Amino acid sequence: MGLFRKPSFLLSNTVFFITVYGFLVTVISAADYTTLVFKGCADQKFQDPSGIYAQNLKNLSDSLVSQSSQKIYFTATSGDGQNAIMGLYQCRGDLSNDLCHACVTKVPGLIDKLCGKVVAARVQLSGCYLKYEVAGFKQVSETELLYKVCGSTKASGTEFEGRRDAAFETMVDGVRNGSKGLFYTGENQSVFVLGQCEGDLSSGDCGDCVNTAVQSVKSECGDSISGQLYLNKCYLSYSYYPNGVPSISSTSDVGTRQHTQRTVAIAVGGVAALGFGVVCLMFVRSIFKKRLDY
Repeated sequence: MGLFRKPSFLLSNTVFFITVYGFLVTVISAADYTTLVFKGCADQKFQDPSGIYAQNLKNLSDSLVSQSSQKIYFTATSGDGQNAIMGLYQCRGDLSNDLCHACVTKVPGLIDKLCGKVVAARVQLSGCYLKYEVAGFKQVSETELLYKVCGSTKASGTEFEGRRDAAFETMVDGVRNGSKGLFYTGENQSVFVLGQCEGDLSSGDCGDCVNTAVQSVKSECGDSISGQLYLNKCYLSYSYYPNGVPSISSTSDVGTRQHTQRTVAIAVGGVAALGFGVVCLMFVRSIFKKRLDY
């Protein structure tokens, strides 16, 4: 009997396909800002026979995760004296509170998995990072290099260096004087740039930190058309599009052009999948039509 309810069958399968397709796109977009960039784990493990460090670390992590639904940056301390553990998280300045919370929520588990019970750790995802250290842990410079990655594609022609440097100047000025405080993202002459500082820096110190990152990435990455560089208190990324930065609408709140290429790939793949689904539905419909004709 159900065999002859062709319209209902086709509608339900169409809805199912669209639902699954939408789910896949959502998962890919969400994974974009929770992708692991790097980890930093201290060599020394907790000496914790009483379990007090473990409990303080758990309390700290719970506090940071809880605050991430309301703020993009927060610091906290758990415990007293030599047992104290200090920590903080920071999300990208263009993430919504919900996306910030989703990102930060993933980090404590990753720290435990990637580092274990160490006296200091930092895990950087593409959309946020979280770090902690025990009282008395050795401090490092604000501009110490933590991680870098340079794109394998090299610029051809003579325009790249001038355009990149102009975009970097705009970014340094943006983190110093921009409306979003210690965060800047934008495009200048087909170069997309993003820069951000840790939330406890002044605007002047932030500009100095990002400027140091600029000089470092120019030295480290040379004529690579893309790169990311993380210092202890700030980071930057850049991408050069010789044919112009693609313009595409995104339903994700992340939605910055840093991920344009990946978003384009998702969109193209989605169109192809949708086309394949339409073909499948047409095939099913033809089978039912033949059966009805009998």
